[in-house]
Amino acid sequence: MMRQWISLLGLLALSGVAMAADAVGATEKQATNWHAIIMFCLFVAMTMGITYWAASRTKSTADFYTAGGGITGFQNGLAIAGDYMSAATLLGLTAMVFGQGYDGYIYMMAFFAGWPVILFLMAERLRNLGKFTFSDITAYRLDQGKVRTMAAISSLTVVCFYLIAQMVGAGQLIKLLFGLDYNIAIFAVGILMMVYVTFGGMVATTWVQIIKACMLLSGGTLVMILAMSQFDFSFSKLMDNAMSVHKLGDKLMYPGGLLKDPVTAISLGLGLMFGTAGLPHILMRFFTVTDAKEARKSVLYASGFVAYFFNVIFLMGLSAIIIVGQNPEFFEGGDIGKKLIGGGNMVAMHLAKAVGGDMLLGFLAAVAFATILAVVSGLALAGASAISHDLYARVIMKGQASEASEIRVSKFATIVLGAIAIVLGILFETQNVAFMVGLAFGVAAAANFPVLILSMYWKGLTTRGALFGGYSGLISAVLFVVLSKSVWVDVLHNAAPIFPYTQPALFAMPIAFLMAWIFSKSDSSVRASAEIEAFEDQYVRAQTGYGAAAASNH
Repeated sequence: MMRQWISLLGLLALSGVAMAADAVGATEKQATNWHAIIMFCLFVAMTMGITYWAASRTKSTADFYTAGGGITGFQNGLAIAGDYMSAATLLGLTAMVFGQGYDGYIYMMAFFAGWPVILFLMAERLRNLGKFTFSDITAYRLDQGKVRTMAAISSLTVVCFYLIAQMVGAGQLIKLLFGLDYNIAIFAVGILMMVYVTFGGMVATTWVQIIKACMLLSGGTLVMILAMSQFDFSFSKLMDNAMSVHKLGDKLMYPGGLLKDPVTAISLGLGLMFGTAGLPHILMRFFTVTDAKEARKSVLYASGFVAYFFNVIFLMGLSAIIIVGQNPEFFEGGDIGKKLIGGGNMVAMHLAKAVGGDMLLGFLAAVAFATILAVVSGLALAGASAISHDLYARVIMKGQASEASEIRVSKFATIVLGAIAIVLGILFETQNVAFMVGLAFGVAAAANFPVLILSMYWKGLTTRGALFGGYSGLISAVLFVVLSKSVWVDVLHNAAPIFPYTQPALFAMPIAFLMAWIFSKSDSSVRASAEIEAFEDQYVRAQTGYGAAAASNH
């Protein structure tokens, strides 16, 4: 019966994508891109086959949440890279290099800086202490119900804001590149995500991310090679040409133009760096490997793939300055003095068409759609796990829930999250949701990371300290963003922001650490003493690897 449902939903999704062109009105900016649609249908067909195969292998909670812990370090590294490299990486960062030059590369380095933190400080302990979610670590020696509830709330906050940004991005991207209606694009992404996660769990989600990462790396590399061939593969020649035609001139390679305010720059860097180490859908991937050694390998491989792709993006952005910036075909009315068709974020797509024609444009468009689909699937699984494993199984049922009931709740949660994502994607169609990504990283950096890192390394952390630290980080990060220009002025249309900066991490993270320290140090209860003494046992388990299973029964 399950396989019949997968086949039926897969056919519906494929036919919906293929036939959606009929719903496109005269106001669409671009005609239906059949190259992109056909390639995307091939991707969907391939991943549906994987989901069909994964459904037969997903029998237990370990299978559903962590693919049974049987993913190798290389496979998991590729999947993590696929989970981390969203459409914003391909489209947004290319556009940033196109417009700002070296500042775009600095922005990429801020995104990349979180990986050494995960590699050297977290990967081994995550794998040895956890089972399904990072809440297993934060609640290891603390009050299970209270700490898991706090961690689940912050995880769901991050997931929801990230989901909204991805869904709206999917709708707008597909509306332009595929020639499809926005609402149909939203439904296609939402339904496919529900199918992957509900039926295939982590097995299907992992392989969707691996395939998408391979497509993204190969597609980006091909565009970069074709573009660099026009400059005889000479970086100096590329740079000379770019600076000679760009409006910034020599300043194209000067840092500091994008973020003139050093406070905002530092806050952004901290948010991106430590937010990466607090994203629930990234942390969840460390429980899919067999041991701590493979977890470290995962980060090493993921770091390599992400670093390589960031350099590809940098070369693509610089090449586009000459190839796209001086080609009237890609500007409104054929006038290079006017706005780029589709806005600046379409630079990567215009470059693909310039160097490879409609076929390469179609492939890269399909890759962009697949990228969003893979990221959304990872987010949905992380959100569903927070609901089913942390709230239902551990808080409500106090560890007495059966595996069948926990999987059933997780699948129901996935469907609910998918429906919410579709509705919010439609509601936020006309809104500027760029601040939501910043909020997701800010909340992850302020609410998840402090409590997680303190629970791993500080024996003095108590339940009271973790709760005050986590909730204060969550609330302050959200408040700072709401009161900033991104929301208070741009969305709520007030005259001036109450909070003068757009990035919350520099302010919210210290609040979280300070509250955790103050309320832990001031807690002299018997329970607090027992929690402090339990750190020694936790430390041994974290170092030796013993206790990954025990931690799940704690």
